[in-house]
Amino acid sequence: MAESSTTPAVSFRGVERHFGPIRAVDGVDLDIAPGEFFAMLGPSGSGKTTCLRLIAGFEQPTAGHIEIFGETVEGMPAYRRPVNTVFQDYALFPHLNILDNVCYGLMVRGLARGDRYRQGREALALVKLAGMETRKPGQLSGGQRQRVALARALVVRPKVLLLDEPLGALDLKLREDMQGELKALQRSLGLSFVFVTHDQGEALSMADRVAVFNEGRIVQVASPQDIYERPATRFVADFVGSSNVIEPSMTKAWIGIEKLASLRPEKIEILPEGAAAGDGVVVPGMVTQVLYHGAVNRVEVTTGQGGRLLASVSASSLVRLAQGASVSVRFSRDALHLMEGA
Repeated sequence: MAESSTTPAVSFRGVERHFGPIRAVDGVDLDIAPGEFFAMLGPSGSGKTTCLRLIAGFEQPTAGHIEIFGETVEGMPAYRRPVNTVFQDYALFPHLNILDNVCYGLMVRGLARGDRYRQGREALALVKLAGMETRKPGQLSGGQRQRVALARALVVRPKVLLLDEPLGALDLKLREDMQGELKALQRSLGLSFVFVTHDQGEALSMADRVAVFNEGRIVQVASPQDIYERPATRFVADFVGSSNVIEPSMTKAWIGIEKLASLRPEKIEILPEGAAAGDGVVVPGMVTQVLYHGAVNRVEVTTGQGGRLLASVSASSLVRLAQGASVSVRFSRDALHLMEGA
């Protein structure tokens, strides 16, 4: 089938994958656009990695239909699919130098030595490792090994690049640096990247869209902004970022609507005792905990209705908060995002 801008890079329809009685993937429908950076986010065992393996061809669906750029791939072996995978452990050959590691896939495909080395050097330059061709993996840092794995995956020119928690083995600073580099690389190449992670920060910072998985199903697919600001369910609100999930009885008391709601901590202002209430929803309470988090303090307030709210307060705020202090919390009505479900 001819490719077009309207043909999804990857399409799932009613896809299931069972392992005995366990439904690792349970009726997933999904379209990933060409050139999209798409993240699959969820806790361990939620089905996201199994979906990636179904795209790669390492698993076959128990039921349903999968297409890659309009071509049916059920039963198609992994080596015939126009995809490649970068794994968390990188899976580099320790006895080969960097250039030979990158060129291994081209060698298996029978490309002449001169051609594959030329393409291998181009791939290394793309990931900023030009000049390191003769080094062995053991002579590189974790971040450099990750780039070698990327170059090896890209050199065979896949139409879709699959990334299975590739930053998980890096320390925090390097992981944050690589997030920016991965996103910039994806934009420059225009490839579809499918990125599996349990780290919400990675998904929100890099992806064009995020699919949140739970118990083998997708519970929400949306932009990072919508996932964070407008979670569809209690699970999404709890899993993505820190959120106050407000029970329907409390939203009814506050705004007259009996629905489950999400309220992000940064949307809450804390007023000291005696301060003018002003506009918005104002709820009296008592500070029960203050945690220092660098630029912000995380403040826990127990409200008069017995609920508990977490607020993010700038560490430079003039309001001095101590455990046991009587305060009020204030937020705009619009900050309460109403959700379905009990």
